[in-house]
Amino acid sequence: MLVLSRRAGESVVLGEDITITVLEVRGDVVRVGIDAPRSLKVHRAELLEQLEQENRQAASPSEDVVANLTRALGDEPEG
Repeated sequence: MLVLSRRAGESVVLGEDITITVLEVRGDVVRVGIDAPRSLKVHRAELLEQLEQENRQAASPSEDVVANLTRALGDEPEG
């Protein structure tokens, strides 16, 4: 990981078409602006982690749900 110190108004350029600018620093909160092509996806890491966790939970039903489904399927007449 590259670690850089920047002050408000200073920027970092990535490649030829991505610029990250420090807009404001207030205590322990830093506001940044990202200028990048619209084709580049920019996401907040904590939201991606939350989405991944929710997807894992949705794909892994609880034991109660599996047991209820097994009972329901077992109670149906054979067709």
